[in-house]
Amino acid sequence: MRMRQHLKTGLGLILTAIMLFPVYWMLNVSFTKDTNMRADPPHLFPYDGTLEGYRAVIDQQLPYLGTSLIVGLGTVLLTLVLSAPAGFALAKLRPKGGGALSFVLLIAQMIPGIIMAMGFYAIYLRLGVLNTVPGLILADSTIAVPFGVLIFTAFMSGIPDELINAAMIDGATTWRTFVSVILPVSRNAIVTVSLFAFLWAWSDFVFATTLDGGGDAQPITLGIYHYIGNNNQQWNAIMATAVIASIPATLLLILAQRYVAAGVTAGAVKD
Repeated sequence: MRMRQHLKTGLGLILTAIMLFPVYWMLNVSFTKDTNMRADPPHLFPYDGTLEGYRAVIDQQLPYLGTSLIVGLGTVLLTLVLSAPAGFALAKLRPKGGGALSFVLLIAQMIPGIIMAMGFYAIYLRLGVLNTVPGLILADSTIAVPFGVLIFTAFMSGIPDELINAAMIDGATTWRTFVSVILPVSRNAIVTVSLFAFLWAWSDFVFATTLDGGGDAQPITLGIYHYIGNNNQQWNAIMATAVIASIPATLLLILAQRYVAAGVTAGAVKD
């Protein structure tokens, strides 16, 4: 039995190392000089390292990081404003056609992003919001809102109806009940939806390159892409930018791990 556990642990460590090796290689390349980039065999450690890539991030990529932060936070705010009330309505008010709407939201998540980007491009071109940050926030929210509605619906379905009834007996309106009673106990769902909405917006490339490729304020995914050309690939700068861009997502995942686990599994088990 103990030998089997050791084998499972060893296998788990090997698989984890394989999955994390691209992350290590990203760090390694970010410190590697351009002259050593094509070494054969490649250097497993940046023994003659450089910080040129990180200097490029500080000199060139900070505006892109700021735009990504604005787009991510805007996407989170818009997603919560739309999906939380919708989830409450589907879970507790139970409108007619609610089941069909939930099914439509599930189907909406299966639409390829490039198809949606093409549709948005034609609409934005007519409305004059192409290459703007608000347009990018709206587009990114279309990915997060269906997911958010489904998460809030599942979570709020598990909230006892007695809480709502008690609030209404005290004279609270439906909206006041939602704001003062439902939202405070939906912290796990709020954190879960906010995290995924931010990560989707932070890592988006399809909407960014289609709807904001010529804008004055572009996200970090396009900032990295600008390093890649036909005759010039600044790989240490690309990897350094990727490392810096990965830090916010990593920190958020670590800090919100407990809330995400509770939020995603909410509603899966009925008492």
